[in-house]
Amino acid sequence: MLTAAEEFLQTRQIPYRVFIHSQPPQDLAQAAAERGQQITQVIRTLLFRMAKNEFVVVLIPGGYHVHWPTLRHYLGHRRVTLASDEEVLRITGYAPGSVSPLGLPLHLRILVDPGVFAPEEVSLGSGLPGKALILRRDDLIAALGKFELVDLKAIEGGKGFDE
Repeated sequence: MLTAAEEFLQTRQIPYRVFIHSQPPQDLAQAAAERGQQITQVIRTLLFRMAKNEFVVVLIPGGYHVHWPTLRHYLGHRRVTLASDEEVLRITGYAPGSVSPLGLPLHLRILVDPGVFAPEEVSLGSGLPGKALILRRDDLIAALGKFELVDLKAIEGGKGFDE
């Protein structure tokens, strides 16, 4: 069965590969190792709440955290929080830990850290735990369509990380 993200890619004829883990990985390092990738090739898709019903999607390379002050400043909101698991499922239609920025049921702003596009090939959530989508950088750019490029990586040793 195809996920909404896969249907999105197939409808737009954007090439991708599927990687299925024998069990959902415990962390990004395990996911990267099993996929034969560096941790920075595993793209994290995070959902943040800015206001009661106002959300934004952030893509950041594995191994990095979102720098909260930069995110708040960029969005112009003093209070920004990670969405709860229930909100993630309700807003994206995807289970937490498997969220894809593709095939979302609602139109959401997508902020992308430039580090996402550093590798030639990346993997990201498919919407199903243990199943990843692997795309070339240019294909991911085409799939995302409209997005905002903003450096959101936390400074090593900084405060306010997302985990």
